[in-house]
Amino acid sequence: MTTATTPVKAFSFGGGWQSMAALVMAATGDLDYRTFLMANVGDDSEHPGTLRYLRQYAMPYAEEHGIELVVLDRVMKRTRMVRTLYQDLTREGSRSLKIPVRMLNGAPGTRSCTVSFKIEVVGDELKRRGASKSNPATVGIGINLDEIGRANKRRCEPHEEIEYPLLERGIRRIDCARIIRSAGLPVPPKSSCWFCPFHRPETWHDMRRNEPDLFEKACRLEDLLNRRRDELGKDHVYLIRFARPLRNAIPDGVDTLPFDDEDTGCDSGWCMT
Repeated sequence: MTTATTPVKAFSFGGGWQSMAALVMAATGDLDYRTFLMANVGDDSEHPGTLRYLRQYAMPYAEEHGIELVVLDRVMKRTRMVRTLYQDLTREGSRSLKIPVRMLNGAPGTRSCTVSFKIEVVGDELKRRGASKSNPATVGIGINLDEIGRANKRRCEPHEEIEYPLLERGIRRIDCARIIRSAGLPVPPKSSCWFCPFHRPETWHDMRRNEPDLFEKACRLEDLLNRRRDELGKDHVYLIRFARPLRNAIPDGVDTLPFDDEDTGCDSGWCMT
């Protein structure tokens, strides 16, 4: 049982290449982490492929190697009920726009999804385990060398100290795939919410081609948000930076899209690792 004087150390597990590579490295003794915490934004919100991989590969692998991999839900403090991000966006009467929807100029709006559904959820668990301002937890974030610009220790919460163990070891994204495969595991899909406005156009295109039902669900979510915007007399918002409805911006039946090297904008490392 962790006490207030015992240092808390945990890795933020996002379900993607980086945190899965970190899990393998912890299992082989190359990283000193025995606890991995995943803030689940909701079974209706995380990409289904991430959840499948989590349950089919990551959790059994962690258990086999004596590593604690804990999946955390966002629990409302007043009602003690689980609340998902998709529920927040779609519940009747909600004006919530926690995700960084794209405005008419293509720029993302403000967002609170990472704070509310990732940082605070993990933070509550760290504090439950004894982390505090005077006894901060060490939290590993899976940013690799290719993403060095995302590393920013000024984003620490008072109860934590951030580490970037992959970055410190010079590990690149391609190395993450090699590390995962060395454990006999398949490489996981990119982790994210399936409706994230930071998706590149290529990601939306792949979804329309390979997961048409999920793509249509994203289009219906965009429609719902804009019906509410109409009621409020506000400009429309979009899930893609082209300032057009997703159905129109991503043509059906087209095999290729123009190359897009725009940064995703999700710089914290909490969501996509």
